[in-house]
Amino acid sequence: MTPTTQPTTSRPTTSTTGTETAAAPTPDAGRPASAETVTLAVLIGSVRSGRLGPTVTRWFTEELAGQDDVLLDVVDHAGTALDTGAGGPSDPAAEDANRAIGRRLAAADGFVVVTPEYNHSYPAALKQLIDSYRQEWYAKPVGFVSYGGQGGGLRAVEHLRGVFAEQHAVCIRDGVSLHGVGPADFVGGGVATDPRAGASARHMVGQLTWWALALRDARAVRPYQP
Repeated sequence: MTPTTQPTTSRPTTSTTGTETAAAPTPDAGRPASAETVTLAVLIGSVRSGRLGPTVTRWFTEELAGQDDVLLDVVDHAGTALDTGAGGPSDPAAEDANRAIGRRLAAADGFVVVTPEYNHSYPAALKQLIDSYRQEWYAKPVGFVSYGGQGGGLRAVEHLRGVFAEQHAVCIRDGVSLHGVGPADFVGGGVATDPRAGASARHMVGQLTWWALALRDARAVRPYQP
């Protein structure tokens, strides 16, 4: 595994949404936020069986434990109606799942997208999640933690940049790219083979926090108009 900082990384606050094992612990639940604290929604992009996404997310959140100016809310839509496509637009379960996740996205000051690369791009379930909302993304920053084979998920990230631009979000330059990782690379919640991954994560979150504070202040002064 070789992590890189793309030319292009706290603490969890709420449990995941979905039926699979939680992706990260939640020691910050109920901790009050200050004016200089930002809430980042961490989106697990993959929903398929055997996915590595929850493991990568757990590493990411634990790597940032102790960073008091950031609260993390891990959003996992695996197993919900948004994932399975159960029912139609008027299905109560789908509507409840949509509203519940939408409230969490709306409350976030920014986003971290944890995504694999599938066939030179990102998962279809992640596209469905992004397309299910609109104003929740407006004028908020987005950072990426990607993983995959030799490319480390970078092609998925490049495709996602255009998608989030269409949603009026702001993608930051730097990100975390984990190359050729598997379950054996994560031991006890941390990346076992290369400590540079943690430095990349903290660097990205530093940039994301700056943008989250700046854009939150800007939206308070002048509401964003698409």
